[in-house]
Parts: sequence; C-alpha cells; structure tokens
Amino acid sequence: MLRFLGFRLLRAAVTIVLVVSFAFVVLRLSGDPAQIIMGADAPPEAIAAFRRAWGLEEPLWLQYLRYFGAILSGDLGRSMRDGREAIALVAERIPATLALTIPALLIKLGLGIPAGITAALHRNSLTDRVVMMLAVAGFTVPSFVLGLLLVLVFAVQLGWLPSGGQEGWRHAILPIVTMGIGGAAVLARFTRSAMLEVLGQPYIRTASAKGVPWRAVVWGHALPNAAIPTVTIIGFMVGSLIAGAVVVESVFSWPGVGRLLVVAVANRDLAVVQCILLLVAATMVTANLVVDLLYGALDPRLRQRTA
Repeated sequence: MLRFLGFRLLRAAVTIVLVVSFAFVVLRLSGDPAQIIMGADAPPEAIAAFRRAWGLEEPLWLQYLRYFGAILSGDLGRSMRDGREAIALVAERIPATLALTIPALLIKLGLGIPAGITAALHRNSLTDRVVMMLAVAGFTVPSFVLGLLLVLVFAVQLGWLPSGGQEGWRHAILPIVTMGIGGAAVLARFTRSAMLEVLGQPYIRTASAKGVPWRAVVWGHALPNAAIPTVTIIGFMVGSLIAGAVVVESVFSWPGVGRLLVVAVANRDLAVVQCILLLVAATMVTANLVVDLLYGALDPRLRQRTA
C-alpha cells in the first residue's frame, strides 16, 4: 500500500510541475505583458522600466528558475495590475465560485445517479429513452448556450430571475442550474453504462437464479460494483469545481475565480493566471489522487499491478 501511495504521490507532483511549466512558457510566448498593461501609447522608456521592475528582461530560463524558487518559498507573485499578492486576489474569489459549484455538484449527483440507475433498470423502455434523450440534450448543449437560453426564458421573457451579478441568492439560481444540468447529463449516461455492464455479469444472473429478490440483487450486488467506475467521473467533477466555472461565471457576470482568470488572461497578468492555474492543477490532481486511493482500497488488484 505504501508503494502504491508513493507512486501516486510522485505522479501527482510530476503532473503539477508539468502543468505549471507549460502555463509559464505559453503565457510568456503569447504576448508582452508590459505592452498590454502600459498601453500602446506608453513611451519606450516606461515599457523598459516596467519590464525591468518585473524581471521580464531576463532570459526565459532564469525567469523560470526564479518562479519555481518563489513557489517553493510560498511566494506566488504579485499582480502586475495593482501590485497585490496574487494569492490574495484569488482567495477573495474562491467563496463566490464555491457558492455556485458546490450546489451544482449536489444537483449533478442528485439527478444524474438516480436517472442513470433508473434508465439501466428499465433498459429499452420508454423511461430509458426519455432519460437518455434528456441526457444527450444536456450533454451536447454547450454551457454558455444553455446559460443564455435560461437567461432569455427566465430573466427576459418571464422576469422571474435576474440575468447576472451577485446581489443575492436569486442571482445564483441560473448559473447553478446551468452547471448542474450538464454534469447531471454526463453522470446519468456514465451511471447507466456502468449499471448495464454490471447487470450483465454472470454473478448477477446466478444470484437471480438462486431466488435472491431483485431488489436485494440491485442494492447488494449491482450498485456497489457499478459505483466503482462511477467514482472516476465524480472525482473529475470534484476536481473541476473551479475550472468548470470559467464559462458560466463569464456568462452571468459572477465575480468568481473563473471570471478573474478570463480578465487576467486578457490583461496578461502573469502572476494571477499562474496562481489560478496552479490552484486548478492542484485541485484536479488531488481529486484524482483520492480516486486512485479509493480504487486501491476497493480493488486490491490495482495495488498489486502498481507494485
């Protein structure tokens, strides 16, 4: 178990380093922050002074080493726009993002899993077709399109809910529903596939042939085994709580981390972008690590293969 855990921790650390390194290089090759922040009319002397102040005139490899050294010391940099610490700017937005993503995650779990189980238990029936039709629709419609449709219906046409902003709980309903529907559709399809695969196994037929009540077969044998692969998609959803809010927060003008990322990328605010990407990578990797550990606990064969 220790070797299994050590291998997963090493893989998680390497993944974070690769993500941060890729973001570091791409951000610096995509445009000059000094030119964007100072403006096109800024004199060359001012731009040169800005570059010197932020170390942008140094070779890329030296900037990279300084950046990683600062991370190891706990310094994630300062915003080039206002000089504040990047981690402070991001921390201010995290509660707003979690106020959307956690209820949305509960909607995904509360709708997706029961819908997938119901569809699998009524395979090829009208119920199955309706559930899968709704799941395909929810899965294929992009979140920004769904958000705009909800705004058009419930904010513009009916006037029941506000179209954006963060002034009260009513402003959070539409973005939460937007994120929840798409995730519930994905989870419903995944759960249905996992349940159908388990229901087709010989031990399910054997239990039924021995006279075990169908309810006991489903709850005692099918659901526990179908839950093992479903953990993967749930872990991905938990890991993408922050990254998955970028589009929705932009559509609904919600002041969360996702919207901050969009603004920071447009302004080439390197420290803020890197801080958010580091947070997203750490969240995703941590969620995947927890899923791997759950797999190792549920299926000892995985630990043996890793060893």
